[in-house]
Amino acid sequence: MISPADGHTPLTALVVQGITMDFVGLRALENVNLTLRQGEILGLIGPNGSGKTTMINVITGLLRPTAGRIQADGADITGKPPHKIAQTGVARTFQKVKLFRELTVFENVKVAAVSVGMPNRRAKEQAWVALEELGIEAWSGRIAGTLPYGHERKVEVARALAMNPKFILLDEPAAGMDEEESAALLQILTPIPEKKNLGMLIVDHDMNLIMRLCNRLHVLNYGKTIGEGTPEEVRRIPEVVEAYLGS
Repeated sequence: MISPADGHTPLTALVVQGITMDFVGLRALENVNLTLRQGEILGLIGPNGSGKTTMINVITGLLRPTAGRIQADGADITGKPPHKIAQTGVARTFQKVKLFRELTVFENVKVAAVSVGMPNRRAKEQAWVALEELGIEAWSGRIAGTLPYGHERKVEVARALAMNPKFILLDEPAAGMDEEESAALLQILTPIPEKKNLGMLIVDHDMNLIMRLCNRLHVLNYGKTIGEGTPEEVRRIPEVVEAYLGS
């Protein structure tokens, strides 16, 4: 977000400025501004249909915004192809797991590293590091299509981490997990941004996870920002309570 004081954009940040996204007969996002800094965890929350996944799709190049711009570390990435955006250091996961089900866990993660231009040896190293970060290195030789669901979601996150990103966007990483699995994922994700100096944006409906994990929250409703701040600050915004959190 451009600072009103000096007009400068922070360089070590993913900066979304004035993003509007129109589909036929529908405005999915309207003039949304947000900033994700390296080393922090930002929660993007709101009711179903509020524009959260659309925002991730715009940032990562799956959709070209109607208006506005996006910068990663000062470089304009607005509307670039997804593979080019990934090469600038922006990685993501998807709501629905998109593993190569016939490949092993290790091959799935290595492919992600290769996709951003890493040579084979470094891609292997990055894959092992990512698997260790998620605590699933013992499953490296398992065929992805035979994994338990909770492990599939961890492999999805490991693939994004293997790309060695500066910013990682997680679209409902705990979806479909039970309470125990969700708590375990929370423990895994919490130290990663500080340890790796990356910015993590997370979309999830598990408010227990979101409130404990995130440094800041950005709340959307009908494609518009209705609140920003720390979890405690956001809890006290009447419009957020009415639209999403409830009393």
